[in-house]
Amino acid sequence: MTEDVLRSHRRRELRDFLMSRRAKVSPGQAGLPDGGARRRTPGLRREEVAVLAGVGASWYQWLEQGRDISVSPQVLDSVARVLLLSGAERRHLYVLAGLNPPAPETAPENRDMCDGLRRLIDTWMPYPAHIMDAYYNCVMYNDAAAMVLGMRPENTQNCIVDFFTDPLYRGQSRSWETNARTVVAQFRASCAAAPDDEGFQELLARLKEASTEFAGLWEERDIEDAGQIRKELDHPLVGLLSVESTAMKVPARPDLTIVLHTPLPEANTAAKLEWLASPEGRRGSMYPVAG
Repeated sequence: MTEDVLRSHRRRELRDFLMSRRAKVSPGQAGLPDGGARRRTPGLRREEVAVLAGVGASWYQWLEQGRDISVSPQVLDSVARVLLLSGAERRHLYVLAGLNPPAPETAPENRDMCDGLRRLIDTWMPYPAHIMDAYYNCVMYNDAAAMVLGMRPENTQNCIVDFFTDPLYRGQSRSWETNARTVVAQFRASCAAAPDDEGFQELLARLKEASTEFAGLWEERDIEDAGQIRKELDHPLVGLLSVESTAMKVPARPDLTIVLHTPLPEANTAAKLEWLASPEGRRGSMYPVAG
């Protein structure tokens, strides 16, 4: 498609989207009298949306008609508030209006997803899996993560702090030095995406104080997006393990990252992980499992 065709398509989508959302909001929901049988529209009128959003009636009509007009985030937020848009709908409105969408937020109905996420990482057994919040705090981990990665209650429960300070993990990681550079580069990308976030600034200060190696790598200013990392570990019971960790976001919970570890073909890793998760392997494991 040409740019003109794409713009035309986006304006039509914007028109249809606004009309459909307006039809879903009753006057009562917007704090207006319902008008009884005199109303011929199921939802709000254009003029009512304009008044409630604090914009001109003609301007809102042009917006809903998909005309090529200038819009600001502030005005779109006002329209989104009147139309009772969800976070996903608000971001969609920004995209259709040709603006960069705001950062995703967790909707109230999605805040309690822990049971489902626990089922997800437990189903990943016998392979390690854990879930982190935006500041790398470990929210939960499965038994394999405890047995293979040494995750345990007495750790700091912060994945990046433990990466640099946990002697148990460092002692068994063959790929630590290579991965350390990647971990810091990915952390810098997270910090750069939220430059005013005090949580990242506090974590950064904590890491610099806890690890001179982190501080040195931070000054190199490398930056990478989160993705896949190859890990080689010397496990005391089964020897070499080669896994690939994949970091994935949950759109409904943008504050969380799921990290799944997949066995690589080398060193018969899949069979070793299955044995470690077996009753015999659990009895011989030197690590406590997650409670």
